[in-house]
Amino acid sequence: MTLLHTVLLASIVVLGLKLLGYAVPSRWFVGPRRERLLELSTISLLAALTTVQAFGSGQSLELDARAPALGVAALLLAVRAPFIVVVCVAAVVAAVLRRTGIMG
Repeated sequence: MTLLHTVLLASIVVLGLKLLGYAVPSRWFVGPRRERLLELSTISLLAALTTVQAFGSGQSLELDARAPALGVAALLLAVRAPFIVVVCVAAVVAAVLRRTGIMG
């Protein structure tokens, strides 16, 4: 099985899961406790993805220029900076750290 076949198969599976989600009765999601659980699970999955992408390198964790860039981005988001500013400043921080050799 080639990479192309794997990607196509994964895409079909994801599409199937998405379509299956439309078949779930809406009453399953009604109620403050369930709504809160769904909101928090989305946030936690996004946080986990961000952590893996920021600190992951293959099968290990690596601390490089992405970590300070993520910290700067979090700080800018906390002070409600525009998203494009957050992305650009974080990219510049990572680039400067890599270029100067402070962090690889």
